[in-house]
Amino acid sequence: MTADEKKIILASSLGTVFEWYDFYLYGSLAVIIGAKFFGQFDETTRNIFALLAFAAGFLVRPFGALVFGRLGDLVGRKYTFLITILIMGSSTFLVGILPTSDSIGISAAVILISLRILQGLAIGGEYGGAATYVAEHAPRNRRGFYTSWIQTTATLGLFMSLLVILFVQASMTANDFKAYGWRIPFLVSVLLLAVSVWIRLQLSESPAFLKMKAEGRHSKAPLSEAFGQWANAKWAILALFGLVAGQAVVWYAGQFYALFFLTGVLKVDGFSANLMVAWALAIGAFGFILFGWLSDKIGRKPIILGGCLLAALTYFPVFEYMTAIANPALAKAHDAVKVVVTSDPSDCSFQFNPTGLSKFVNSCDLAKGALARASVTYSQQDAPAGTKASVQIGDKTLDPTAKGFATDLAAALTAVGYPAASNPSVVKLATPWDIFRPQPFKLVLVLCFLMVLVTMVYGPMAAALVELFPTRIRYTSMSLPYHIGNGWFGGLLPASMFAMNAQNGSIYFGLWYPIVIAGATAVIGLLFVPETKDRDIYAGDSAEHPGDTAMEFDPNAADY
Repeated sequence: MTADEKKIILASSLGTVFEWYDFYLYGSLAVIIGAKFFGQFDETTRNIFALLAFAAGFLVRPFGALVFGRLGDLVGRKYTFLITILIMGSSTFLVGILPTSDSIGISAAVILISLRILQGLAIGGEYGGAATYVAEHAPRNRRGFYTSWIQTTATLGLFMSLLVILFVQASMTANDFKAYGWRIPFLVSVLLLAVSVWIRLQLSESPAFLKMKAEGRHSKAPLSEAFGQWANAKWAILALFGLVAGQAVVWYAGQFYALFFLTGVLKVDGFSANLMVAWALAIGAFGFILFGWLSDKIGRKPIILGGCLLAALTYFPVFEYMTAIANPALAKAHDAVKVVVTSDPSDCSFQFNPTGLSKFVNSCDLAKGALARASVTYSQQDAPAGTKASVQIGDKTLDPTAKGFATDLAAALTAVGYPAASNPSVVKLATPWDIFRPQPFKLVLVLCFLMVLVTMVYGPMAAALVELFPTRIRYTSMSLPYHIGNGWFGGLLPASMFAMNAQNGSIYFGLWYPIVIAGATAVIGLLFVPETKDRDIYAGDSAEHPGDTAMEFDPNAADY
């Protein structure tokens, strides 16, 4: 690499790391933030609103892709992702100084959700700009390697947010952290913002874009050209279902859901789970670069689709192994204890609740929700219409609508072999270096395997998307499928998997969500998405009729 190329990659990657750091802070501190900004509500309601605010950041990402993708194809890549990082960094810093509901009431919640929406919009514009900018500066035979540095940023941003939170927590008492310490990670972002803006101001605009604009060949209507013409829109659809959807579910399952599975399902304490995931992220992050480099040699499709296929084939044994290692007592209870929910089938809902606004109050829903949250494996038995649901555990029958149901359920489960909260068999780390004991070491290895799958599907993704679309509409065209895939298919994964687990009485049934999507992506990508590693991504830029994109752009050709 030349010095200029290194600066381009550093500036694009570093800024994107900081953006993801900002975005993930909220997710890591959602419980505390819910108490601070929705404090006027009861605990259940404020948790609902905290989840809603987090989900808002994911749901608006495709709209950010449309807004900033269009801007990037109209006025340029550099200035667009300068705007996105300013919005992201400023919104995060403002969360750190925002008065809580104790001071300004409901206004705190309204402002917080507005800031989360701004963060989601900014993320929607950031990725496409950074990936396009780097790819348009990269040598033709090294686009996978150059853009793979962008692909490390989401993981590094998550890793950085975990480290900062753990460091701040270690430097003060738990009460102090809840009182004011949670603000520090948000406030630190202003320093990251200053560094990112300074570095990006040193960059020049993409030469390919400047040349097109100087010659008057840049798109005047990127949205209608990218999605209003079938010749272009079909490739955005194929990019979504043949590349990004599978990548998204593998990415979220391997990082976010793995962390949730450890804490929410296997009942590992947050400190230990965060440390093990942080170790896996630190070790596995090099895979992004490795697979990006390898994709320049053997192609994008074999690696991305291979990762999707491996995930589909291995998720069930991998997560079952995690249970057996992390919480052996829970795994033993699943095998030995029979729990039966008897109910009228019409009384049971599919408990899909991505925004947290839905309430499930039927007796069957109460029973299944409680058992799912307790990580209980159970079977279901149909009862006559109008029958109130009941839970059979050993020789005890419990009424889920009874006032003391939660207490009775916990006691009944403990009595038949389910581990109590103080279960000594569950993995627990005292220090970051405590991972070298057999139990945590095995878990870190499993998490590293999941990270290998993440890096396979994600490392070459930016290059693959950039190469599918012509320069004049590249920013717009690649951003929308990427953010629909990751914001919706990926962002909805935890809620979908919980609902599927609750519906079917298994802590593993929800794995069918990423397995089916990853498998479908492998098939669609293999059959319909072309290999693009040898493309000249500028060959169509000098067409005689630049407005007729359908004539100048043939993604099935070796070059275009």
